[in-house]
Amino acid sequence: MSAAADAVTDALRELRSRFAGVRDGALADYIPQLAVADPEAFGLALISMDGHRYSTGEADVPFTMQSVSKPFVYALALSVLGVDEVSRWVNAEPSGEAFNAISLEPGTGRPDNAMVNAGAIVTTALIPDAADAPRFDRILDCLGRFAGRQLDVDEAVYASEVATGDRNRALAYLIRSAGPLPVDPVGAVETYFRQCSVRVTALDLAAMAATLANGGVNPLNGDVVVDEPVAAQVLAVMATCGMYDGSGDWLLRVGLPAKSGVSGGLIAAGPARFGLAAYSPLLDPSGTSVRGRIALGALSERLGLHLMHNPALAASTVTLVTTADDLPSAPTGEQERALRERVAVVAAQGAIDFTAAERVLYALDESRPDETASVVLDLRQVTGIDTVARAMLRSGLARLTEGGRRTAVVDPAGHLGVRGGDPAAPRRFSSREEAVDRSARDAERPTT
Repeated sequence: MSAAADAVTDALRELRSRFAGVRDGALADYIPQLAVADPEAFGLALISMDGHRYSTGEADVPFTMQSVSKPFVYALALSVLGVDEVSRWVNAEPSGEAFNAISLEPGTGRPDNAMVNAGAIVTTALIPDAADAPRFDRILDCLGRFAGRQLDVDEAVYASEVATGDRNRALAYLIRSAGPLPVDPVGAVETYFRQCSVRVTALDLAAMAATLANGGVNPLNGDVVVDEPVAAQVLAVMATCGMYDGSGDWLLRVGLPAKSGVSGGLIAAGPARFGLAAYSPLLDPSGTSVRGRIALGALSERLGLHLMHNPALAASTVTLVTTADDLPSAPTGEQERALRERVAVVAAQGAIDFTAAERVLYALDESRPDETASVVLDLRQVTGIDTVARAMLRSGLARLTEGGRRTAVVDPAGHLGVRGGDPAAPRRFSSREEAVDRSARDAERPTT
């Protein structure tokens, strides 16, 4: 496994191991088909803005989206109609109530927001329906573009929803009686049931959350699913409304826009940083995955992911990935250049946090590990490394050493905190040329 995957996946694995024994909560049974889910299933997934995928546990086990579909259909409605038109029909205020509450604005009948069932039914009804582009086909295509692959419907779950969905039908008729439901209540709810029954995995949900976090661009394939303003609007509503009556406490403690679903799915997005997802079907009384909630909360605390923390600047962390023979200072002699060809060089700049450290570690993975004997990490332009990132970088470099590559850091300011006496620690140098020269000379010797 690569150094970057070790640093991130190990964090996910540790959390899964830590919380897999939690038995609190219960399977959703008001939709009978959801009650047959495996209560032991527990998967975690993270996808970065560069499209790097990390997962552990049952991250590839399929389940239905349920309420996790709501922000993405809301994004589709905003894309088609614009925020002003959508807001005529659905408000954007926290309800402070349960997902299936009667949350309608006095006087207008507008649902409080698109994350509660009443608002989601109206949002689904707003999607245009035409003979050549049926409403549900548009929704399914949009969800698939967010996930980066074609999705389908779990017909057994859909049938179970249809058989037991009287409360949602009652909500639709109540909204229609107040005025703000633009289509027939029966048709609106049937489409909503199919939307909730779309099948995904935790890795799919991580990609969908990452697409919102990436300004509407799917980081796996570069597809522009929605425009950046729409992605920002959806994340804003997720932050304030996505966890229903627990949204305020979630934002206070975890600090990430999020959305839960009664099948056990849970997503969270770090804008310009990552998409996170969990799957575990044991639910708390609010309909949120118990293990998912505590695992994502612990991950946010462990890796410093809270939205209100000051993150490193995106996209410009890694400034160089090459081999030493391509540096301007490389000698012209054939033998010297041949030795330098076996030395990889990665340079970074700025403040390094979790997100930036993941980029650096991924760059180390990409530095021709099968062809180079040594790697030099140049930190001269780094202004600071937080505690989480420091541990990630040191662990990643140690694993490269364990894998047979010699490691060196150019760290005159001592940001990485390397100390002598540890055989797994990289050698520390004050200049890149000194580190490259030493690593090139060492390339003449076997690593074992």
